[in-house]
Amino acid sequence: MSFDHEQRRPADYAAYGSDIDAGLQAHMRRVYNTMCIGLGITGLTAYVVASVPALASVILTPPLFYVVAFAPLAFLWFGFSPQRIQRMSAGEATRMFAIFSGIMGLSMATLFLVFTHESIARVFFITAGTFAATSLYGYTTKRDLTKMGSFLFMGFMGIFFASLINMFFHSAAVHFAVSVIGVVVFTGLAAWDTQYIKESYRYNAMDDSANARLAITGALRMYLNFINLFQSLLSLLGDRR
Repeated sequence: MSFDHEQRRPADYAAYGSDIDAGLQAHMRRVYNTMCIGLGITGLTAYVVASVPALASVILTPPLFYVVAFAPLAFLWFGFSPQRIQRMSAGEATRMFAIFSGIMGLSMATLFLVFTHESIARVFFITAGTFAATSLYGYTTKRDLTKMGSFLFMGFMGIFFASLINMFFHSAAVHFAVSVIGVVVFTGLAAWDTQYIKESYRYNAMDDSANARLAITGALRMYLNFINLFQSLLSLLGDRR
């Protein structure tokens, strides 16, 4: 009696594995492409706002400045968290990501007023190189990076609360320490999240709808890692006007 219709032959498993590998590569390209589009929207928005004095004076003057500064965090918390993305359609999640990228651009416009354009460009390329190298490591390494997650999360929470408190005390020493720790934490998160995105795809390899949303979630994770790494490096290496 034959059970060929119920069992996979070795060749079938090989073909299935090849399909996953090809799908994974396409999935990662979608994640990185979406992330890059978001970075482009953020950079363009920040540059335009900083380049139009009338617009900059309105948006970057208190009390509206504080609204703009906290708007990205509020948007993530109330409307665009990874958990909420899983309840959206892929199209809706993509639109929300574009809106969030624009809001982030508004909050980052001050960078073009504080730092020289040359140093912003230089640090951007340093960030891109660092990010690419660590993300590649996260994708190719056989080492399980799961244990790094709790350490990196604690580091992130420390950075968040220290930055929040330092908004009122303006300590140069705290700002420097936060920037240094930020480089370490967000470099590590770039590798950790890359491996997480890769494994999440393998778990949902046959669910196209879930993977479309996972690609947006992954792009958001990587986008935030890049933005925070860039800001940390800019604080350390940027030339002020």
